[in-house]
Amino acid sequence: MKHLLGLNHLSREEILEILLLAEKLKNETRSGIEHHILKGKTLAMIFTKSSTRTRVSFETGMYQLGGNAIFLSSGDIQLGRGETIGDTAKVLSRYVDGIMIRTYRQSDVEELAVHGSVPVINGLTDLLHPCQVLADLFTVYEEFKTLEGKKLAYVGDGNNMANSLLYGCSKTGVDISVATPPGYEPDAGVVENARMFAAQSGCSVSLGNDPMEAVRDADVIYTDTWISMGMESEKEKRVLAFAGFMVDANLMSAAGPGAIFLHCLPAYRGFEVSGEVIDGPSSRVLDEAENRLHVQKAIMAILMGGS
Repeated sequence: MKHLLGLNHLSREEILEILLLAEKLKNETRSGIEHHILKGKTLAMIFTKSSTRTRVSFETGMYQLGGNAIFLSSGDIQLGRGETIGDTAKVLSRYVDGIMIRTYRQSDVEELAVHGSVPVINGLTDLLHPCQVLADLFTVYEEFKTLEGKKLAYVGDGNNMANSLLYGCSKTGVDISVATPPGYEPDAGVVENARMFAAQSGCSVSLGNDPMEAVRDADVIYTDTWISMGMESEKEKRVLAFAGFMVDANLMSAAGPGAIFLHCLPAYRGFEVSGEVIDGPSSRVLDEAENRLHVQKAIMAILMGGS
């Protein structure tokens, strides 16, 4: 494991290694144990897309691991504005010990990894969001003490979250059922790869357009915003297309007993989820958000500290 570009590049064992180290770091930090695994090391954080959770969790994580994080917005550096991604990667590699990037194109993340000599972490692209899904899997593991044999139902837009959940679930033996409106399905190449991974791990991947069918007997119901960053002009069209895809109490009642609700946030109550669900007893969204910190600490410790 040299980089974290997408969960499709990781083995089941590497994913479980991250989750188990996250559990250890979380428990020990809460008991007052400090971990200076990355003392003297620096993470460059490139943001061409704004964020709350990604920035705060990575900065806090580096601080707790004894290292330093440098925030670089698109206005701070020359990436894509007169300097190639390759040159940026090579120069930053002379200064820092790791690069995290949150951007639009998956190809930019992969190009940084090709040309740089330090680990590259995908903080989000339009195609994939691997750090979030690792936090999601960790949250499911904490809740049920296992991943194998569990079912996750994703209801909503076939976006980067759906793509990464397909990879994460199929790699770790979690059955996944995805329900989207027609025309809003996940990336076809991702689905094809996920089916191959699922065949190897012994779980199932199913896609359809019926939310009620997707959530039947699910242990986890997951949704995300219908209007991702950069899609604001499509809001009216999307709200109409996604009518009937809100996760509400009725939809939750069709899931298995003890099912939990997850959402990567930010959430828009009254659209993809009702207030009574996201603010109710089945919701684990705040645990899930916190777990971004612990999982990303594990990722950085493994990639940058040789843990």
